[in-house]
Amino acid sequence: MRDIIIIGSGPAGFTAAIYAARAELKPLLIASSVEIGGELMNTTEVENFPGFPEGIMGPDLMGQMQQQAERFGTEVVYDDVVELELDGPVKRVKLGNGGVEEARAIIYATGSAYRKLGLPEEEVLSGHGLSWCATCDGFFFRQKTIAVVGGGDSAMEEATFLTRFADKVYVLHRRDELKASKIMQQRAFDNEKIEFVWNVEVTQIHGTEAVTGVTLRDTVTGELRALDLDGLFVAIGNDPRTHLVHDKLDLTPEGTIAVDGRSSRTSVPGVFAAGDVIDPHYRQAVTAAGSGTVAALDAEHYLAALDDAGAADEEPASAEASVAELAVAN
Repeated sequence: MRDIIIIGSGPAGFTAAIYAARAELKPLLIASSVEIGGELMNTTEVENFPGFPEGIMGPDLMGQMQQQAERFGTEVVYDDVVELELDGPVKRVKLGNGGVEEARAIIYATGSAYRKLGLPEEEVLSGHGLSWCATCDGFFFRQKTIAVVGGGDSAMEEATFLTRFADKVYVLHRRDELKASKIMQQRAFDNEKIEFVWNVEVTQIHGTEAVTGVTLRDTVTGELRALDLDGLFVAIGNDPRTHLVHDKLDLTPEGTIAVDGRSSRTSVPGVFAAGDVIDPHYRQAVTAAGSGTVAALDAEHYLAALDDAGAADEEPASAEASVAELAVAN
């Protein structure tokens, strides 16, 4: 049985692995068979992760994190978790290959997935003018014309933020009114760089090597029209990857895993959560990494407390044994 298993291979998972491995907990990290590295694997240049003044490609950053974790003794398994048993002192993780791993502690760091439009061009143009994160990629669109898809608070926040860089920001919304809070709506309405395009949905993204525009369908009339763009940001929400822990861990109203205050402790002792799976707001690589640090330290303290309790339980028995041995000797 292992001390700790980490589920997830994004910044939170690999940072937790680095800390756990340096604490000589010999962590097993289950990285998934298809989505190794998390959302950063779909990102081109990352310029806001500390320590890389010239920027770094998303896949390169994740590769370096993995190398660092493995350097200190992390074992990485490329498989999918299909079932978890979290009750009791021994946690069981069932893998897609049929194997079962056991550990005294689990760190759950599966991240979240951005909701997509469902268009085939998304796979080709992701990171090439198509983005799901204004904070990550807005800098690359200075003096450009771009669009944000969505009508909620996230879309208004993205659009407003992007006006710092772009000359023009369209907001494309499939209805004629927004879901965003009144204050976020007004902030966007008051921004002279933002123009709203109502009752439209994106049916095609144009471009081969980079986004050049979109085709819009009017949701009322069905009419099609083209809109030239230099970039497209999709802000229609994201879904934390919590499918494995439904009915096993407490969740927040936003659907993320509930933790105790600023800690990583979940509703089940010995199970810790980190990264975007507990964060409905920030969703940045650096905040996920920090969250992974917290989870590893919390897990280390939990395991140390178990060991101390076990040692305390053994002391009376050892004393009794010594007394018995003395009695026999005499």
